[in-house]
Amino acid sequence: MSKRLVILAMIVLAAFINPVEAWDKTGNVTEHSYIQLSGYMDEMKVYQTDKGYKGQKLVVGTQGSGTVSRTQSAYVSDDELSFNEWGVFNYKPYNVGSSNSGASTQESDMRNALCAKNYAMGTVLSESYSGFQSLVKDTSVYQTDNVSVYQIGSTMTKGTATIGARVKDDYDGATVMSYGGTYIGDFTIREVIGVGGDVPYLYCP
Repeated sequence: MSKRLVILAMIVLAAFINPVEAWDKTGNVTEHSYIQLSGYMDEMKVYQTDKGYKGQKLVVGTQGSGTVSRTQSAYVSDDELSFNEWGVFNYKPYNVGSSNSGASTQESDMRNALCAKNYAMGTVLSESYSGFQSLVKDTSVYQTDNVSVYQIGSTMTKGTATIGARVKDDYDGATVMSYGGTYIGDFTIREVIGVGGDVPYLYCP
């Protein structure tokens, strides 16, 4: 057997023993969310198992004013994507720019914001609240080099919330999940995002 054939055989054997994973850093992504809102919302979520024209993709969004009661559950791995949404949506006019919406803030308004990043897992979460009449907030963050768990529980009266999250597999890898939402009015939000390992993540009510 010639040297070229031996080298080629070794390369094929190495590829068989160490198959290339679709994801290098990020583990499986689990998301559960619940929202009850009377006001206005503009929300978009994108999930994918691979970047470009490979893998599975899913985009879901809600925009408009009214009353909303909705739950969502999503699971994404490097070769599987599942999603479920249950909700009741009723249109009701809502003036986003009114003084009661919380959209216009004054210098004396209280604000509350948080941003958490895990470079080892490629995850980021941000949330901010402004112009509110009242806010009850419970946020938990747990991060290691192998796991990221974010839990948001917020109830607001006459205010504005902006929540965003992203899970990216390394700097040039797939953006496994991206989430951006603006919520104005009276609302309750429960959001749980778990990334990595086989950690049992809590379900939202």
